Amino acid sequence: MINRREFMIGATGSMLSALSKRGGNISGNVTMKRVPGNNKSKISLIKTSERASGIQRALTLLEINPVNGQDVLLKPNFNTADPFPGSTHNDTLSNLILCLKKMGAKSITIGERSGPPETNSVIKEKSIDEICKEYDVGLINFEELSSDGWIKIKPEKSHWRNGFYVAKPILDSKCTVATCCLKTHGFGGVFTMSLKLSVGITHKKNMTELHTSPLSMRKMIAEINQAYNPSLILLDGIEAFVDGGPMHGTKKKADVILAGTDRVAIDAVGLAVLKELGSNRAIMSKKIFEQEQIARAVELGLGVTGPSDIEILTDDSESQRYSKKLTEILLKG
Repeated sequence: MINRREFMIGATGSMLSALSKRGGNISGNVTMKRVPGNNKSKISLIKTSERASGIQRALTLLEINPVNGQDVLLKPNFNTADPFPGSTHNDTLSNLILCLKKMGAKSITIGERSGPPETNSVIKEKSIDEICKEYDVGLINFEELSSDGWIKIKPEKSHWRNGFYVAKPILDSKCTVATCCLKTHGFGGVFTMSLKLSVGITHKKNMTELHTSPLSMRKMIAEINQAYNPSLILLDGIEAFVDGGPMHGTKKKADVILAGTDRVAIDAVGLAVLKELGSNRAIMSKKIFEQEQIARAVELGLGVTGPSDIEILTDDSESQRYSKKLTEILLKG
């Protein structure tokens, strides 16, 4: 039986908190804006190859506990069942679940829609059903939702022609925790971290429009994020794809775990990691906040507006040295 040890519950004035409002009907508009002010968004960084201790340390450093007493919907990266970082590592998932339980989560349910493979086949291949049984965690296959389990979202000034459908469990969740990988995307997305994780909350029928809109794809990815607001984000960057992706690619060890509440800040720091590792031209030749996913998310008020708004938290000298490298990269772009 797991002993519940609450992390420090922070009323941290400098933590970013994005607010979301969404319509309750099928055509409800969505708006989400960053809370104004001069406070920085905090991203914890742990330089480690050990997932169990790294995840625990990264969450502790944030000094917040948004999951205590909450029914948590956990959104992983199960686009396919390909080995990490092609998909969320099962050890990451298990250790994150343990941490959320220690933090006092009332319940935990994994929710996901894979693609192009069927979600059920990905779940079976990755043995996610066994993990759910072992840790007493629920599981929702978004692909098996009935028609009334999808809500049409039509954000204002969107690059989507007629909006997109989002899984109702995501919209109903009061506490969503997202866990993403660190990788490039060779099919138009450029990179896939926390912002692109949102593609898995949409209906598969929306993918045709997304994949046939090369000039707007990155902006459309950012726009999906208006539909929900994760309470906590964990990025496993122990290994990364620096080219190719999202299923297979050129892999390098980064040995880093990131955590935060701001998708723009998480992805910006992640891009700095890719630049430090040495990545492909699409990453190396463009400034971080000029990447279309980031730039559109900033326009929509989904997170920080620039690198100076990010504060990287560390708890040891190795992580501190690495954070200084990344800060320099962030400031240069």
